[in-house]
Amino acid sequence: MTASAPISVLIADDQALVRAGLVALVGAQADLTVVAEAADGAEAVARAREVHPDVVLMDIRMPVLDGLAATRRILTGSAGPAPRVVVLTTYDLDEYVYDALCAGACGFLLKHAPPEELLLGVRAAAGGGALISPAVTGPLIEAFTGRRRARARPPVALARLTAREREVFDLVVEGRTNTEIARMLSIAETTVKTHLGRVLDKLGLRDRVHAVMYAYENALVPPGTRR
Repeated sequence: MTASAPISVLIADDQALVRAGLVALVGAQADLTVVAEAADGAEAVARAREVHPDVVLMDIRMPVLDGLAATRRILTGSAGPAPRVVVLTTYDLDEYVYDALCAGACGFLLKHAPPEELLLGVRAAAGGGALISPAVTGPLIEAFTGRRRARARPPVALARLTAREREVFDLVVEGRTNTEIARMLSIAETTVKTHLGRVLDKLGLRDRVHAVMYAYENALVPPGTRR
């Protein structure tokens, strides 16, 4: 992101008033620009393929095509680098949120969240980060993965990690930032990024949010545990 290249955002929401508010909020920021709007999921997919935004703010419940299906189509049908999709929901434990994360969304925001939180989320997504805070990630993922049958054994892929990579993985699952991990392990932050990249590659994961989901789905974090 530079002053001459602001973060481009596509806003998809079927409620005209909500969409107008998001457009006004995002458009008022010097480092953000709204490049397209959509009133349903199908339009969001079409517009995303036309304008190639950096970030898509996607309402999860829309007519014609819901946000979950739209997210899948955008992320699997992108000709170039896929945009970062952030789902919007009214409920903090909306079941569709978990499915959206599985579909490739990088996080979620509540529509009633403070404006500064939404803007922080857009910027974090554009920077390749995860925008679900540790305080929210645990309860959200635990609520839904707890309904799934826990695997009897850890996944085989975990054995591919070195001891240091496993340390980094465990700290990421706890919600630690790269800076915190570097301090805790007494290594450089660039080294943390290198280890994390190898962890994601070996486990076939997209990002930090996916890593947390992977840990919960494979019972690496026992249900009921708050780390």
